[in-house]
Amino acid sequence: MGMVIGIAPEHIAQYKTLHANVWDAVLDRLRASNITNYSIFLREPENLMFSYWEYTGNDFDADNAAIANDPVTREWWSVCGPMQRPLESRAKDEWWASMQEVFHLD
Repeated sequence: MGMVIGIAPEHIAQYKTLHANVWDAVLDRLRASNITNYSIFLREPENLMFSYWEYTGNDFDADNAAIANDPVTREWWSVCGPMQRPLESRAKDEWWASMQEVFHLD
């Protein structure tokens, strides 16, 4: 899965620092929800972030809900969220805008 979001330029250094030391409980929740191979890339000077992950479970909606309902993850989001700048073109229920896969090499 790939998604994109903007970031406020004044928060880039702090965002990088936070993500160099993601809280263990947040990582544990992602793993428990079958999220693997998760990366976030930054493109400057446009200040766009691209995230990529692989989902290995059988019920993405349930696993995604478990992430969203986790109190530690919600606290993490409260720290990181204000640094982010969601795209105006995102879907109504999205924070990070989903992207369509147009090529894949196995």
